[in-house]
Amino acid sequence: MTPRTVYITAYDYERLELLLESMSRGGQNSREDLSSLEDELETCTIVPPHEIPANIVTLNSRIRYLDLDTQQERSVSLVFPSSANLAEGRISITSPIGAAILGYAAGDEVTWKIFNGKKTIRIEEVLYQPEAAGDYLL
Repeated sequence: MTPRTVYITAYDYERLELLLESMSRGGQNSREDLSSLEDELETCTIVPPHEIPANIVTLNSRIRYLDLDTQQERSVSLVFPSSANLAEGRISITSPIGAAILGYAAGDEVTWKIFNGKKTIRIEEVLYQPEAAGDYLL
């Protein structure tokens, strides 16, 4: 992955810290995607919710992306694990793709490790971002 500045709202940051802490207590923090999420939280730029650009992927954002390997488009929402449902297009922040897209912007290419190599997508559009819609506490 190319280095980038990850912007996370203060509200999302607090909730993600609590999530990782609870998963750590439950013995679930050894997965590589959780380590990636932890690393991003350590190096992210925390901003007030009303200052995050509307094209940045935040928690509860809905995006449209293009799989650069298959050329298929898909729309997904980035959610907490308890709300995840892949069949309904809700991906968990703790999934490899969920951890990877957090903080990226429309137009960015995102690459992460998968079991047999790497996966790359391009975020085509942020269809909905809670902060841009004034929904600061979703």
